[in-house]
Amino acid sequence: MAGYKIAVVPGDGIGKEIVPQGVKVLDAAARKFGFDMEYTHFPWGAEYYKETGEFMPENGLELLRPFDAIFFGAVGHPDVDDALPATLYTFRVRKGFQQYVNFRPVEFMPGIPTPLKNKERDKVDFVILRENTEGEFTEKGEILHPEKPFGSALAFSLFTRHGIERIGHYAFKLARQRRYKVTNVTKSNTLIHSLRYWDQVLQEVSKAYPDVRYETMYVDNASANFVLHPEHFDVIVTTNMIGDILSDLGAAIMGSLGLGPSGNINPEKEYPSMFEPIHGSAPDIAGKGIANPISSIWSGSLMLNHLGELDAALAIKNAIFEIVQKGMLPADLGGSASTTDISQAIIDAL
Repeated sequence: MAGYKIAVVPGDGIGKEIVPQGVKVLDAAARKFGFDMEYTHFPWGAEYYKETGEFMPENGLELLRPFDAIFFGAVGHPDVDDALPATLYTFRVRKGFQQYVNFRPVEFMPGIPTPLKNKERDKVDFVILRENTEGEFTEKGEILHPEKPFGSALAFSLFTRHGIERIGHYAFKLARQRRYKVTNVTKSNTLIHSLRYWDQVLQEVSKAYPDVRYETMYVDNASANFVLHPEHFDVIVTTNMIGDILSDLGAAIMGSLGLGPSGNINPEKEYPSMFEPIHGSAPDIAGKGIANPISSIWSGSLMLNHLGELDAALAIKNAIFEIVQKGMLPADLGGSASTTDISQAIIDAL
């Protein structure tokens, strides 16, 4: 019997509510499909920072390294600087473990009210692949003389051939498993050095996949098409910041940020990958029992898919789609089902 060691980091706010529900669903899938899940919990996040002065211990990556995957919630607290969670936890894990693929599916669900009421639900199904370790989020730069009239700020982006090629190859290989189409979302008409190079390298990569349709689309046009023609897309490959923004738009057209799952993936499995909902810690609704756990549970499905438990991963996703089609909706989708109501319904559907 296969067994997997999972590091569980619920984080802050609603992370402490939705991650345990995700674990319950993972356990139900494990029982049904005959594999074992062993969990180790870590109390890291913004509240941990308030108590200890650090989001995770100095040897945090060393502690996480032996695990098969990381199941993560969200970090952030109203009393803690918003810039710290990414710098001291998220970026540290993504870069330290070479999780260079940020995988975010966008798929319309039956029974979910969406802002795009004129779209056929089965036609909207695409994946946003965001380069996850370099690009605009290098944290390199400085603020000079901030209080002076001539104060200024500098920020540096980093685009390497190695980084662009590896996310590009992942995108084209994924497209071969889907509908054979890759859209490079860029802004090279104005960022004429960094993103022109991004386009150049992706164009070179595309030549190794002549069976896959390849196109380039500026991000302003892509944003419009997310709303007007979302059925146009199959696999989107884009930069760290553009992907960060577009994936929230993708979840919004699905109906709620509470639906959006993601994986921070090291495809070679040299390091553990991390799976998390795309939303934040939502302190305004924390502790009320109304947080939507679907994003966390679907992230668990992505984790099982990465680990090779394909049948279990698909069963969880199908169970999610089944219960929402039957009207089991949380508050953010206009329903009255609680966090635990949703997870239990998914377990029952399994």
